[in-house]
Amino acid sequence: MARRRGFFAEIQHQARLAEQRQRAAQRAYEADLRRAQAAQRSAERAQVAAARASEADRKRLEKEAAAAYVAARQAEASALTEEVAHRVAELDELLSATLAVDDFVDLETLRTTAEHPPFPHVALRVPTREPAPIPEPPLPVKQEPTPVKGLFGRKQKAAEAAAAAEQQYATDYYAWKDATETLPARRAAQAAAYEEAERTRLAQLAEATAQYEEECAEREKQAAEQNAELDELINGLAYGTVEAVQEYVGIVLANSVYPEWFEVEHQASFEPSTAELGLRVRIPGPDIVPTAKHYRYVKASDEVSPVAASQKELKERYAAIVHNIALRSLHEVFEADRRGIIRNISLEVGTETTSPATGQLTYVPFVVATVSRDGFAELDLTGVVPAATLEHLGAVVSKNPMGLVPVATTGVRRA
Repeated sequence: MARRRGFFAEIQHQARLAEQRQRAAQRAYEADLRRAQAAQRSAERAQVAAARASEADRKRLEKEAAAAYVAARQAEASALTEEVAHRVAELDELLSATLAVDDFVDLETLRTTAEHPPFPHVALRVPTREPAPIPEPPLPVKQEPTPVKGLFGRKQKAAEAAAAAEQQYATDYYAWKDATETLPARRAAQAAAYEEAERTRLAQLAEATAQYEEECAEREKQAAEQNAELDELINGLAYGTVEAVQEYVGIVLANSVYPEWFEVEHQASFEPSTAELGLRVRIPGPDIVPTAKHYRYVKASDEVSPVAASQKELKERYAAIVHNIALRSLHEVFEADRRGIIRNISLEVGTETTSPATGQLTYVPFVVATVSRDGFAELDLTGVVPAATLEHLGAVVSKNPMGLVPVATTGVRRA
């Protein structure tokens, strides 16, 4: 039944949910850590004591170990009780939580600028390193023949040494000649390889740069389009157009995040001829109320068991939830509308449930009211009893929301 949130309303809603999930995760982590530390301390004490114990101390240590186990189970019960208490506190503070903040949303804060990541291929911006020049081959040097040793065959040995020196010189000369003749080709090939590597780099750089600039341009375009939509919204709100008022109300209500486990949906429609906002608020059903008052460890059955709240307590708590959300919704919209565009709010608060008669999903209204800005401005919500305030405002209220009893809407103008 809920109207889809507008673009800016969804941004606000998701940002608040992210903050809320982070806080919930931190609370859960801290609770788990406390339980783990308590269990570890108990186990360590038992192990240390057992290592030091003599046979005479065995019974005493067994007793202490049993006591440590009981303490750990009691700590588990305490942690569950703490979680229930936290949930109950969140429900009890549904109205007071919004009174501590200004519900006005400065639309200029939703203006965006494109954020670009660093260029991902910076290595391509570094020129290819030029290779070291191929040097001129050194001229061959004719080596002197190896001196002849010994007394016998000196002449023959000297001739052989001279011939070997000549042969080596000839080999070195022709190697030098070949190296010298091929040097221009080798230098040309080296230069060509360098130029090809540089051309490849420049081509890859151009391609990567073009892609990066295209992505940046797309981000700039999206930011410009979003800001253009925002300008349209701001201008429309200045003139009180239907679409702008409804979008702004959606942003305000999306900015008002309830506990993550308590889902609330809004549907708003604005009638400019009467300056009246029709607002329907869908809340979770009675099952959302914790049925346990606290938890305790039952030693006889070795179980951590809930201590149930009475039906009277559950009935009163859910009724208080309905009343608080009704006033909270009125307060948030009127406070956020600083221009005074909305003069009246036709409010309806209810839940969806499966009809026992048809088996189909059906909507059950709990509060129906039409409230003027001037009349609501006279209230000081920090010191009211919500049920009495709704009666003062002329609201029609269900006598038993916990029992899914709808309001009697005959003759009542509804949102």
